[in-house]
Order: sequence, then structure tokens, then C-alpha cells
Amino acid sequence: MTCKNAQGFLGPAGTVVKETVDASKVRIGPDDALQVLEGMDRMIAMRGAKVEVFDLKKNRPDDETLLGKLIGPSGNLRAPTAKVGKTLLVGFNEEAYAKALS
Repeated sequence: MTCKNAQGFLGPAGTVVKETVDASKVRIGPDDALQVLEGMDRMIAMRGAKVEVFDLKKNRPDDETLLGKLIGPSGNLRAPTAKVGKTLLVGFNEEAYAKALS
């Protein structure tokens, strides 16, 4: 459901999506999930109304903490996950997406 919400938000916002990966076909497990953070300065993890911001450049949390936010109940990278500049968005929260895309 959150993937559909994110897609529904991005289109009307005029956001250009450069790459899409179908999470039901491409599985990214814990070993590869941390690689998604390469080049990112910030991660915003969202679950419903809860939004957590992590500074990956100045105060990077330990890998266990990051994996706790990146990996979902399936044992794979949570969807949706989006790279916006040097920010990684994990999960969906309309307000956080609007702020990140502005």
C-alpha cells in the first residue's frame, strides 16, 4: 500500500523517477541493504506517522540500527525506498516526502 501511496504522490508532484525496481521481483537482503546508503548524507525512515531522520555524514548510527530501519518483516529492504539527491527515503509519509522533494 505504501508503494502505491508513494507513486500516487510522486506523479502529481511532477517528480521525475529515473529508475524503478519491483520489490516483489528484486530482493535486497541485509547484506546488500547497507550498500544502498553509499553516497547518502541522510536517511529518513518512515513508518506511518513516525518519521526518524539520521545524519549519515556527521553522526552515522551503527549498522544494526540502520538495518533495523532498512529491513522490513520480509527480511528484505523495505519498500518504498527512494533516493532524492543525497537523502534516502525509506517507507512513506506524505509530509516527509513533500519536505524532501521541495
